[in-house]
Amino acid sequence: MLDPATPAILSVFAGRIVDTGVDPVPHMRAAVGIAKAKPKAELLWASPRELLNIFQADEVGCHIITVTHDVLKKLSGVGKDLSSFSLETVAMFYKDAQVAGYSIETR
Repeated sequence: MLDPATPAILSVFAGRIVDTGVDPVPHMRAAVGIAKAKPKAELLWASPRELLNIFQADEVGCHIITVTHDVLKKLSGVGKDLSSFSLETVAMFYKDAQVAGYSIETR
């Protein structure tokens, strides 16, 4: 049993929970409750799979989240207009197709 006076990091691999098709948020909420009983303990959301997990970790009260560079790069899209984002995506696919030598035939 962890002594309440002992500093600790409680690491929950939430990404592994996601890998089973289960929503990690309820489990992380429960872990926050457990951590509150240990005032020197911090909860770590490990192995996030997507940008949304950063917001979920914050919303449930996680103290720490480990995030890969690839996920962090997606922060620039936060708040972006979805219509503009969709058009940029279509343009990117079109450019990739051209580079690959494909063309779209119209009739």
